[in-house]
Amino acid sequence: MDKISAACAMEWSIQLDKALRSSNPGSICFFYLFIKFNVNPFHHLLQLHGTKLVSPYPALAVETILQTGPRLEQWGQEPEATKALCSIFGLVPGEDRLFANAILLRLADAFRFGDKKIRLSVVRIFLTSIRCNRSKKLGKQKRRTFLNSRVYNHEELLRRVKVVFDTGDVESRAMALVLFGCWADFAKDSAEIRYLVLSSMVSSNILEVKASLFAASRFCELTDDFASVVLEMMVNMMASPETLPAVRLGGASVFTRMVCSYSVSKRAYKTGIKLVLDSSEENFIIAMLVSLSKLVSKSTSLISEQVDVLLPYLSQENSWQMRETALKCLHLLFVKEGCCSPVNMHVIKAVFSILHELELPSVMHCGALQILHKIFLLTLPNLPSFEKLEFDHLLAILENAAQSPIMSKCLAALRILTDISSKLWARKNSESFAVYSSPLPLRVISLVMAQLRSLVMQLPDPCQTSSRIFHEIKSLLKLILQLVGEHPDLGATVLGEIGSFIKYFGTPNENVLASKHIASSEVLDFEGDMYQAFRSKLLSHIHRFVATCLQILNEAGAITTNVFDKVQLLVKHLHHGRIFDCYTRTVYSLLLHSRLFGILIEHPFKQELATLEHACKMLSERDNWHSYKAGIYATNQGAWITATFIFAELMSRVQSESCYCWFKSLVQFSHSEAKLWLSPLAKQGSFLEGSVGTNELLAFLKDNFGELGQDAAGNDDVPNYRDVLVGAYKNVCSSIETLERVIISRKAFCFQRWFFSLRAKLLGAVGEILEVLDTSKQETFSIIIEVQNSALTNIKCLEKFTQFSCRLNRLAKEFNLINSSFIGMDCESLKIIARLALSCSLLAFSAGFPHFFPNLPAYKYLRTCVREHSQQSNLSSMLLQDLLGRLLHIDHEVSMDLCKLLDNGGCPTKCSHLQSGNYILKSGHEVKDILDIIRYAVSTVMHLQIETNRIQNEAIISHVTKNGVELLLEISRKWLQIPFQMPKQFFNTR
Repeated sequence: MDKISAACAMEWSIQLDKALRSSNPGSICFFYLFIKFNVNPFHHLLQLHGTKLVSPYPALAVETILQTGPRLEQWGQEPEATKALCSIFGLVPGEDRLFANAILLRLADAFRFGDKKIRLSVVRIFLTSIRCNRSKKLGKQKRRTFLNSRVYNHEELLRRVKVVFDTGDVESRAMALVLFGCWADFAKDSAEIRYLVLSSMVSSNILEVKASLFAASRFCELTDDFASVVLEMMVNMMASPETLPAVRLGGASVFTRMVCSYSVSKRAYKTGIKLVLDSSEENFIIAMLVSLSKLVSKSTSLISEQVDVLLPYLSQENSWQMRETALKCLHLLFVKEGCCSPVNMHVIKAVFSILHELELPSVMHCGALQILHKIFLLTLPNLPSFEKLEFDHLLAILENAAQSPIMSKCLAALRILTDISSKLWARKNSESFAVYSSPLPLRVISLVMAQLRSLVMQLPDPCQTSSRIFHEIKSLLKLILQLVGEHPDLGATVLGEIGSFIKYFGTPNENVLASKHIASSEVLDFEGDMYQAFRSKLLSHIHRFVATCLQILNEAGAITTNVFDKVQLLVKHLHHGRIFDCYTRTVYSLLLHSRLFGILIEHPFKQELATLEHACKMLSERDNWHSYKAGIYATNQGAWITATFIFAELMSRVQSESCYCWFKSLVQFSHSEAKLWLSPLAKQGSFLEGSVGTNELLAFLKDNFGELGQDAAGNDDVPNYRDVLVGAYKNVCSSIETLERVIISRKAFCFQRWFFSLRAKLLGAVGEILEVLDTSKQETFSIIIEVQNSALTNIKCLEKFTQFSCRLNRLAKEFNLINSSFIGMDCESLKIIARLALSCSLLAFSAGFPHFFPNLPAYKYLRTCVREHSQQSNLSSMLLQDLLGRLLHIDHEVSMDLCKLLDNGGCPTKCSHLQSGNYILKSGHEVKDILDIIRYAVSTVMHLQIETNRIQNEAIISHVTKNGVELLLEISRKWLQIPFQMPKQFFNTR
């Protein structure tokens, strides 16, 4: 555990004391003071850039003082040491305050007795602290926490500095005033210090006046009465013709700090506006406009008035500097501070006028676009309806800006167009905005893709700043994702555009020749190693974009045949590109394995074999790291044959024992999941007919994976799910044992072992259920159930299902626990584990079917059995509430049916008390298969309840057992056909 600042305070205090007492002159110190604060009263004294400072004080003293600054800043950000923390670090309660006082008093003594060099270093550390606190927008709280609660000797600090003010020269007096301003939190309470600050404001020395203005501005932030006095003095100073221009500019900045109360802020603002209107000095007006804009940004009621003041300064009659200042002030109000003041069309037109003037600097155009973006973002739905001509003109200007070669300007315009497409385009009267031949969202997508092509075709030098280009590419792709989120019907169009881009990018030399008209001898070598890194990184970004886009479409329920065809075409274009590497081809091919497409994939096994071809080529190139990444992605997509193939090859190449065990555990687990995936497909026959170049791969699978190769080739026998599950359970257990061989500490592979354990428990439980049901002899089992006359046999059967239900319910809660135990887990891993928890809850509900029939003769006996396996006696209520808690935000219809079952069982019907899982799933394709099974299970149970009400008591148990077993068997089979995905968190081994 790292030491807290309080535990280091004694050491810091001793170091500072030794440095200040040192008599060794040390080396001559060269240091530069780059101090920048809003009020610049100390400008001439503190700007000693490049000055060689020699002092009889040792250089070590200055260095130690400058080191003390960041230490105090860090200390101020930490909470006070509690008794528990003090005991951990061996501190006496209150010891931290003692040494805080000691350090600050030593700094005050150094300021009192030191020369200018020492005094400048002391002032510098406190000014730096103020600047850092302002940047974090927690200045007052942090300073008060440290200086007020941990420091007692405020008066002693002020007394030592006042001695310098009383006896020192002008520069020393200025430094003392700056220090008073830095300590304004407690210096404001001293009448003597207040008088010194106010009297220095009318000094004849400009340096002292500017320092006093800084201190006064700091006091004005905290005291209402002091701010009123300073405001009156400022009016007189500004009106006096004897006041120097530099003092007037310094005084303008004081208005920024008049924020202690609304009444003071309003009076200061009104006074400042009057000074602006009465002045003809441009520099002073510019300074006042900036200060007043900062002032009103903290008081929203004055924003509209300030906007009206700034708009006239945007007109062409004013100088370029004045217009730029007015634009920056508007940018401050709308963009930086995020003010939400009502905006009328006059403001929008005034800002748009800047974009008309092409001769203005691009910085002003970017600022104007950012202001418009913020205005549209906050107030666009409430703006009065545009006239068609006005809207046409607005969009034409934005489109022109979106095609600018200056990327900052282009992005700002595209962001505005994207938000207009998302919000304004949704109006009912949208036909009045149809300014283009195609709808606006499609036009924006076209503009973004054109800019993306332009960026890529700039032929960037990988040795130079390609990071900037990738940042811009990500920004452009993010805009398209925003549009797809608002308009899911555009998903197929977007994927088609990306496919065309990949085709365009795959033949760059021809495109460069066509677009730039350069000789073929001058075309750069795109296939060489020089551009390989750039190309791979670009395609990686596009791959993530496509995956995210598909996920958005999935959550919106917009995965269609057209979308699947576009993805297929995209992958086809990439495979035909001459410059793409095998890793890129493999991961793009794995996109088609996504379970998002479900039944849209006609030949999933052929697709798996096509992916294996690219993986085999990648492994033949000895690209082990990318092969490992591809294997990880294959497990995320549920492509278990590809994952097994890659991990098995890598396992044979590693030399480390720990790495070998890691890959062996992955091979064992992937092999078991591959068999589970193949078992339902075996009934459909072989998918190999028509596949080209796959015989060698199948031979490799048969030679290296035995049973997996036979399953891949297809078997004539109907699969025995029980045997497959038992084999998978043993393989997962073997994976756990393999990992345990390389465990160095108990924390190693914690998530991996836990996840394997949960998967093994789930497979084992379902396997035992199928063993009871005896899937290989289903018809015989059904006949036995029908002819059994012994009620005791039925009761024993129902008791076993009760035990399975309790186990699966505990397992669902354990999946919740693993989700909440690992902080920072990625969203996709959370979703996968939440789906596994939902599956367990479904299986527990299905296995607990006897408990949904209170009229069952053995109902009381079954409730007694529940107490032996669970803390609750009412299993039906526990199962229904657990399942209902996971479905509340997914499927309203099924949730209502579950509430009816709760009501029929005598449980509370109110669902507000139910606790959902620790991750709320969305009703996408990944959850659709599970939801279909849940609907089937719930409707079957409800139908069976109605039937049992018409049956005599003697026949109820036989009827419930027979139908319940058939339900559980069907649900188990359906569940086995749901593809399994590995969470990304599994491969986070650190």
